[in-house]
Amino acid sequence: MAGDGPVTLRGIAERLGLHVSTVSRVLNGPSGERGRAASGETARRIRELAEELGYRPNPHATSLRTRRSNLVGVLFPRLSEIVVATIYEGVEAEATMRGLSTFVTNTQDDPAIQRERIGMVLGRRVDGLIIGDAHLDGAALADPALARTPFVLVNRRTDTGHPAVTCDDHLGGRLVAEHFLALGHRRVAVIAGEPFASTGTDRTTGFTDRYREAGLPLPADQVRHCRFDTAGGHRAAVELLSGADRPTAIFAVNDLAAIGTMGAARDLGLRLGEDLALAGFNDTPLAAELPVPLTSVHSPMAEQGRHAVRLLLRRIAGETVASEVLRPDLAVRASTGAPIGPSLR
Repeated sequence: MAGDGPVTLRGIAERLGLHVSTVSRVLNGPSGERGRAASGETARRIRELAEELGYRPNPHATSLRTRRSNLVGVLFPRLSEIVVATIYEGVEAEATMRGLSTFVTNTQDDPAIQRERIGMVLGRRVDGLIIGDAHLDGAALADPALARTPFVLVNRRTDTGHPAVTCDDHLGGRLVAEHFLALGHRRVAVIAGEPFASTGTDRTTGFTDRYREAGLPLPADQVRHCRFDTAGGHRAAVELLSGADRPTAIFAVNDLAAIGTMGAARDLGLRLGEDLALAGFNDTPLAAELPVPLTSVHSPMAEQGRHAVRLLLRRIAGETVASEVLRPDLAVRASTGAPIGPSLR
């Protein structure tokens, strides 16, 4: 049969003396129904023969039959960023395991491009979307077409309540504050990232809330917003560290901004872990390998992607879903140094 053209469901059914619908349900039915499509022995025979003959499902025929494309669109600001790329690896791995295909597009975090790309993705007749570039106001998600297509957010949340899978960014910021307080740091600052992104906002709030609880509220000028990159972190750190009353510790809300801060400290002649304590966020692979290893909040990046696919599939199935928040941990390294005084705990 293999030499006479593509292996078909009908051909497998004829070889086994079964009805084609039975073979179809075993090989192509929804994953929850395949185990009930035939007896265990019959299903085993069908799968063994399909594997022997090299059967591959026809995605176009499946799409026509189920009215599903098995295609998921993914939107991110920039796939070149290690955090985004790692989350997408989780998305792709989980989607592949569940028989889905994905395609990703970059939006540069620009609302106009976001709207354009959402329209483009919807034009591909996707079953759903995973959106990793949401702004807090959720403005780009107001496209009426999205009301007819299931979607979930990943990495970032909105104030408008769309279902999202995120790290517990508020807790992550709080963990850094607890660490700094235990080391005795009273003059601290935050390099807070972009104000439109929940990641920077929630991490900053978690940090500043804990310092406020300790009776040490941060002055407004000790919270500096910047781009989520090394250049933005460098510029913000120079501004914070150039004054007479400079902070003894800085929390940068992502590792790229923290690396930029390292460069600023070097340029100003400050020793990390001695003159300045520094912590980042995400614990990217580079963090532990820097000349001064970086203390960083470990965020479950790939797991966010996997959970987002699972949450989307539940939405596609018509379920009502709630947002999921994954727990971070703090990886303490040399960049925060030794205690500088009595603990404030």
